[in-house]
Amino acid sequence: MDPAFLIGVVLAFGALFAMISMEGANVSALILPPPMVLVLGSTIGVGIASHTLRDTILSVKSLGRMIRGPKTTPASVIPLLVRYAEKARNEGLLSLEQELDTAPDLFTRQALQALADGTDGEDLRQVMEDEMSATATRNRVASKFFSSLGGYAPTIGIVGTVVSLTHVLEKLDKPDTLGPMIASAFVATLWGLLSANFLWNPIAGRLNRIAAVEEERMTLVTEGLLAIQAGSAPRLVQERLEALVSVKPKASAKKAVGETS
Repeated sequence: MDPAFLIGVVLAFGALFAMISMEGANVSALILPPPMVLVLGSTIGVGIASHTLRDTILSVKSLGRMIRGPKTTPASVIPLLVRYAEKARNEGLLSLEQELDTAPDLFTRQALQALADGTDGEDLRQVMEDEMSATATRNRVASKFFSSLGGYAPTIGIVGTVVSLTHVLEKLDKPDTLGPMIASAFVATLWGLLSANFLWNPIAGRLNRIAAVEEERMTLVTEGLLAIQAGSAPRLVQERLEALVSVKPKASAKKAVGETS
């Protein structure tokens, strides 16, 4: 599990509450149910309205993946693919069928099965690229959903403030209450900005980053298995994949592959 999101959100809210305490303000003055219900509820509502129900369900399901982070790093699949290359070189492509049960994910498992079944190289590439494209589309939907919430929230906060100020104008005959009522009116704007920049936009950004990592990993698997199908030596497979990966594996993790050619 990658704790970056939880650490970041806790740090952001911690800094906010620290500022409130340093200024001698009362946190309870900002935690008001009416504006919070309006901002959070309406933001989610218009977000659902601007997407399909299927998009919403897909986006909600992506929250677990967003908190956990990427299952594996792209660099971590290189040793696995090199092992596949050694096995295929020594025992033939059909032997890769024995690796199906230990494959790290469905994408790799399906590609291994196609490879063992003798699928043509161009057909194999097309199938894997189609799966990558479908995965990228699903990831974009989830990211755009939360990004749209980040766009709606500040405006809805302003709507809440206008509604509250309208109520304030109805109480001009009670000047003693105007100060607290005006202060409460701006809490809606605060929660609009707060939820957008502390929650919705970070969620969208993290989903984008996880999608990029996943796409890079799938690209490495694709290129690695196609190289294995073409009969490339294990060392050449390793060198090619290490050249493609954006974050290079640590030197201690790079085990030398036998000088097989």
